[in-house]
Amino acid sequence: MKTVLTRMTTAAAVALTLATGAAALGLPGAPAQAVVKTDTSPAEQDVLAQAERYLNGIDTLQARFLQLSSTGNSVEGDVFMDRPGRMRLEYEGMPILMVANGRHLIYVDQELDQVSYLGLDQTPVGVLLRPNVSFQDDDITVTDVRRGANVAEIDVVQTKDPGAGQLTLVFTEKPFELRQWRVRDAQNVETAVSLFNTRTGMELPGSLFDYNEKVDPLNPMGRK
Repeated sequence: MKTVLTRMTTAAAVALTLATGAAALGLPGAPAQAVVKTDTSPAEQDVLAQAERYLNGIDTLQARFLQLSSTGNSVEGDVFMDRPGRMRLEYEGMPILMVANGRHLIYVDQELDQVSYLGLDQTPVGVLLRPNVSFQDDDITVTDVRRGANVAEIDVVQTKDPGAGQLTLVFTEKPFELRQWRVRDAQNVETAVSLFNTRTGMELPGSLFDYNEKVDPLNPMGRK
């Protein structure tokens, strides 16, 4: 795996970190543990309830995204979501694709002719694709809830290994919508995906979320 990572472009490595987190890559964990939030105020509970209602109310979603890394790298692309379980991230100008098909997150690098399969529950973005998003689930722990001027943020870690990485969900409040998610790995590298021109409730072809090596995975519908 180390050899493969050294051959990747920097942007591709950032994409893979977003998908897996450091723990799934087999990288050493950070020595410091996340501080677990032991109580929530009524205002924070309201944010959590709104976030659950919003995420569970999404059937399909399509948006442009800008992905930024704290290392200074950036890339744009398109994201498609069909809850529960399915997501597709297409990276503009890169032979990189990530597809969640309901069971696995599939990372495709055509330049390296590499395909990696990860259990969806092993990935940070898997939280967004659960059939029922609940911040009360035993396997995740909310470590912080912040509310600012028309913005609310929720920090989540794995309950069993909070030092492995953190997922932050960022919502606007008027209207209440998901605008960004950030993943901070065990090496303290943060990757942020900001959403633009978000639409929901549209029909999305199932082929977007199928990986077939016999079909061009970056263009499953023959789009020009």
